[in-house]
Amino acid sequence: MKTELSQKLGVEHAIFGFTPFPAVAAALTRAGGFGVLGAVRYTAPDDLARDLDWLDAHTGGKPYGLDVVMPARKVEGVTEAEVEAMIPEGHRAYARKILARHGVPELADGEASGWRITGWMEQVARGQLDVAFDHPIKLLANALGSPPADVVARAHSHGILVAALAGSPQHARRHAEAGIDVVVAQGYEAGGHTGEIATMVLVPEVVDAVGELPVLAAGGIGTGEQLAAAFALGAQGAWLGSLWLTTEEADLHSRALTAKLLAAGCGDTVRSRALTGKPARQLRTGWTDAWDDPDGPGTLPMPLQGLLVAEANSRIQKYEVGPLLGTPVGQIVGRMNSERSVQAVFDDLTRGFEKAMARLNRIAGTASPRGPQGAERA
Repeated sequence: MKTELSQKLGVEHAIFGFTPFPAVAAALTRAGGFGVLGAVRYTAPDDLARDLDWLDAHTGGKPYGLDVVMPARKVEGVTEAEVEAMIPEGHRAYARKILARHGVPELADGEASGWRITGWMEQVARGQLDVAFDHPIKLLANALGSPPADVVARAHSHGILVAALAGSPQHARRHAEAGIDVVVAQGYEAGGHTGEIATMVLVPEVVDAVGELPVLAAGGIGTGEQLAAAFALGAQGAWLGSLWLTTEEADLHSRALTAKLLAAGCGDTVRSRALTGKPARQLRTGWTDAWDDPDGPGTLPMPLQGLLVAEANSRIQKYEVGPLLGTPVGQIVGRMNSERSVQAVFDDLTRGFEKAMARLNRIAGTASPRGPQGAERA
C-alpha cells in the first residue's frame, strides 16, 4: 500500500490511524502505518508534552502526527466561564431531568467534571501547537477546517505537512486555496463530526476538486477490501479512527462501553448534535434520543452544548450508566466485534487488501480487450 504520500512521509503502508490514545498511535506507527494522536482532550500543555515524549520513545524513530481542533473563526476576548454563562437554565434543567430519570449519581464534592470541550478556543489549540512543534511530528491535521494561515506557514517551516478534513468538494477546494497539503475526505459514515455525503460519493469528487493534492479517504473503512476501494476511487491512503477503539491498546476506562461497542451493529449509531452542538456520529443511546426528541428543548450551538453536557458525560462514564453510555463511533462499529491488538487489526487490513487486489487482478487478466461483436473498446 505505497503511494506518493506514504513514501513522502516514510510510511510502509498508507494507513493513517486517528486515535486519542498514545499507545494506539505508537502501535500503529510501529506496525508500518501512520499514527495520529488526537489533541483535543489535552487542555494542559504539560500533559500533551508528556504523551508526545512517550510517543517519541515508543515509535522507534518512525513518523507520527497530531490532530488538533482549531476553529477557522477566531474567538478573542472571551473566557470559558463567560461562554458557559450563555447556557439557558431550561437546558440545564433538561439535562438534570435526564440524569435523574436514569438514577445517575452526582460527582463527589470537589471532583473534577472530566474532559471539557475547550479545544475550540484558539488559545488552547495554539498552546498545543507550541508543544507539538518541539517534537518530530510529520503531519498536523485540523478537524475543523483549514487552520489559520500563520499556523500553516509555521508548520511548513518545520517541515510538517498540514491536513484538513472535508465533508464536501467545496470544503476541499477551500483547503487547497489555503495551502493545505493533504485533504481528508470524510464521509457520512464516519464517527465524530461528519457531513451528509457518503464516502463512496465524496472521495472521487474531492479528488477531482483538488487536482494534484493527495486525498485520504475516511468513513466506513475497516477492512482491506474497503481500503482497496478507497485507492480505486483515487485516494492516496485511508484515515481510520473508529476501528481502533476496541483494540487492546485503547484505554476507554470502561468495560461496559467496550462491551457496547463490541455488541453494536452498523445500524446502532446516530448522527446527533447531543455531544457538541454539531452533527456527530456516535452510538445511539437514551442520551442522544432525549436530546433529539422534538418535545425537548433541542441542542445548543457549539460550544455551548459541549459545555452543557460535560459534567453529565463524566457522570455517565464514571458510573457506567448503560442506557446512556456512548461514544463517537462510525458505522464500521458493526465489524468491531472482538478485542485484538493493533498489530492484529493491521495484519487483517493488509491481508484483506492483498486479497482484494488479487481478485481485481484476476478480473483484469480475464477481461477481453474487445467489446460486443469483437469491436475494439474505446
